[in-house]
Amino acid sequence: MPNPDFAYVQRILTSRVYDVVKETPLQPAPLLSSRLGIPIFFKREDLLPIFSFKLRGAYNRMAHLSPAEKERGVITASAGNHAQGVAYSGQQLGVRTLIVMPVTTPEIKVAACRRRNAEVVLYGDSYSDAEAHAYRLQRELGLTFIHPYDDPLVIAGQGTIGLEISQQMRAERYRVFVPVGGGGLIAGIAIFLKSINPNIEIIAVEPDDSDAMYQSMRAGYRVTLDQVGIFVDGVAVRRVGEHTFAIVQRYVDDFVRVTTDEVCAAIKDVFEDTRAIMEPAGALAVAGLKRYVAERGAADLPAVALTCGANMNFDRLRHVAERAEIGEQREALFAVTIPERPGSFKQFCRVIGPHNITEFNYRYAPRPDANVFVGVQLTHANQRHELAERMRNAGYTVLDLTNDELAIIHLRHMVGGRSPEATDERLFSFEFPERPGALLQFLESLDASWNISLFHYRNHGSAHGRVLAGIQVPDADLDRFYASLARLGYPYKEQSDNPAYHLFLK
Repeated sequence: MPNPDFAYVQRILTSRVYDVVKETPLQPAPLLSSRLGIPIFFKREDLLPIFSFKLRGAYNRMAHLSPAEKERGVITASAGNHAQGVAYSGQQLGVRTLIVMPVTTPEIKVAACRRRNAEVVLYGDSYSDAEAHAYRLQRELGLTFIHPYDDPLVIAGQGTIGLEISQQMRAERYRVFVPVGGGGLIAGIAIFLKSINPNIEIIAVEPDDSDAMYQSMRAGYRVTLDQVGIFVDGVAVRRVGEHTFAIVQRYVDDFVRVTTDEVCAAIKDVFEDTRAIMEPAGALAVAGLKRYVAERGAADLPAVALTCGANMNFDRLRHVAERAEIGEQREALFAVTIPERPGSFKQFCRVIGPHNITEFNYRYAPRPDANVFVGVQLTHANQRHELAERMRNAGYTVLDLTNDELAIIHLRHMVGGRSPEATDERLFSFEFPERPGALLQFLESLDASWNISLFHYRNHGSAHGRVLAGIQVPDADLDRFYASLARLGYPYKEQSDNPAYHLFLK
């Protein structure tokens, strides 16, 4: 019986990818190499015509369509780079392309597909909604579905990256850090590199809130996540592929999971070495490489990190810049209680010493003490704990908020908003789909007797907006209230016990 892995290597070596792409460079990263103490290289997949590796798999699959399939056309579901890969391939091959995208897809991505003559259907608030609708249309219209990752020819197309790395890296042993969503990219790279040199280590990198492959590997079967994070949207997959999972089980050596802040810091790292701006998924492998070195050390081997996509919405850069310093552990955030009297701020700054204060939020209130929100610039991570101890030794009550998501996203902008009159207030964080009518739908789901006593929202350029709301709900109404939230269907989390909320807003 033929070895299925050999069949994959054959598909990679005979791929049609090079009809439309040129080999991408393996670029040294001197600044990051110097910081981490090992030779680091970026595999620049962001330089492809659609600014993403996804073109490789989409084109290879579509180049193998039968004449009858080409005549009928293809369909796919995607909120981003795979859609652009299918649209580009359809334009090059003269094949009709129908792409179903969530209503929440940024206009820049919809427009990019339409410019390449794709027919775009907007449906649902999530990828899952769009995918289900795409399969319905596929059956009705007789089109061929181009899967974004779980297809042998798509996997082979992505595997040509492994072929190129094998020819570009001169070392006998090295580590390759690969971002993981559904698994098509890492499956193709791993099966090729491991087949020709088992000494090469393949490291999978996932966000800690979208880790379907890691969870599946732990369980031994494909796990379906209840929900996925929205920041690293290029890998936000609830369930990995059947083909890809089997390959990852055989060939991937290790896993690293990273935070949103670490991804933001990695976007900055890539920019400093290349002057290119990655989308979050495009810098994910770099974030994983940094975490791996910090936790396990890696001085023995050079490393390759895939910079696999640069389709960044410009308005997301504000969020990235805000979070990058925390991800690099160059900024600490604290809530500090100081005396409410003249000169207290000056005395507090003396305790801080030579550190640069990056943020200071405060509002006067007629009480003995004031709670202030302060950001402080650091030169190394240990200074955060040293600084907190110094403030405590000076007599201040200190709460470290550096890793408090609620404080970072919302409360830092709302310090001083106490409202003692807001009885029975419950605090919730919500994710709203970024589409017209989402807020109205939320408001209409609430009983008129439940007053909204606090509301904060900021657009970060992603498919979902983050909202903080305080709602006055008496204990007797709680069952009815939670039932209304369940009917609404927006993801939410109660934050009423958050310590920063009690300090600044309660």
